[in-house]
Amino acid sequence: MSETAGQSELDDLRGSVRDFLSAKSGEEQVRRVMESETGYDEAVWAQMADQLGLQQLVFPEEHGGYGFGFAELSVVLQEMGRALLPSPFLSSVVLAGSALLAADDAAAAAAHLPGIASGKTTATLAVAGESGSWDPTALPVVGTRADDGWRLGGATWFVLDGATADLLLVAAATDAGPSLFAVSGTAAGLTRTALRTLDPTRRQARLDLDGVVGTPVGALGGAAPVLDRVLDLAMTALAAEQVGGARACLEASAAYARDRVQFGRPIGTFQAVKHKCADMLVRVQLADAAAQEAADAAAGLPGRAPLAEAAAVAHAVCSESYVFAAAENIQVHGGIGFTWEHPAHLYFRRAKSSQLLFGGPAGYFGRVLDRAGV
Repeated sequence: MSETAGQSELDDLRGSVRDFLSAKSGEEQVRRVMESETGYDEAVWAQMADQLGLQQLVFPEEHGGYGFGFAELSVVLQEMGRALLPSPFLSSVVLAGSALLAADDAAAAAAHLPGIASGKTTATLAVAGESGSWDPTALPVVGTRADDGWRLGGATWFVLDGATADLLLVAAATDAGPSLFAVSGTAAGLTRTALRTLDPTRRQARLDLDGVVGTPVGALGGAAPVLDRVLDLAMTALAAEQVGGARACLEASAAYARDRVQFGRPIGTFQAVKHKCADMLVRVQLADAAAQEAADAAAGLPGRAPLAEAAAVAHAVCSESYVFAAAENIQVHGGIGFTWEHPAHLYFRRAKSSQLLFGGPAGYFGRVLDRAGV
């Protein structure tokens, strides 16, 4: 298959994913799934792989994938963000999948990527400590050599889908430097604790490791550039998802402004509401441009900004735009927007939670300054 689809193919992909998620991830389904034990619908997850091939999309063909690129992935993520889909897609495909590819370990890729691509294996990447930092020089887990291989000890926080993932890729400090290890979700000595977070549609967990057996992935001491690459791709992927969510907020506000009548006319004719919707449109368009620039850089298109710079800028711009759009969406809807019964607050929760991922504002603004040489 072609590595990069044309615009008509991207439009077809968007339409297929939107139709699927409209049927499988409407508000009622989202509310039901976010209260479930796993936090996602396993049947829908399987259908995503079997019917649409979403998990396979960007993996190499030799590992069960279709070999497409970030242009296609961005379309999928935008639609997932638009639908608030609760799923381990970001953790399995983007985080764990990118780490396995970036580690340049053929054996590890062959062992784990086909399962992720088929949807039969869920996976995640564990890096941060309690501060949320992804700094590879301050990893909270330590790996030590033992007679039977490597043992890991410590606690890592804010692990996306960490309580349910079948495969855990854990970054750990070793005598050789920061290293990456594969850990089974059922490993002895591993305790997984679901965290109570702002966003109920995206699960996070704390992992406590007490002498857990880990299998090295990639070169010992070589995890720093791997994590750097994964972080760039993760921020780019999250930016696409944020654009989808922000656009959904804009569309909901515009529709409500057209339909809601007060004092004998639609509220969209009131200047204050017009200004809110106009400001939301500007922010969404800005976020879309930043996310597209980062996606193009990730796809390796010529003439684009370096990925590290574009990804950090996209995370910063899209985070602020999504939070703004989600907050204004609540304001446009008035009192009903504040209630548990209305989906506006779910988008706000996702927006704020996404803003804090991968080190939060301190992390992505720091990366912007680093790339600018400040």
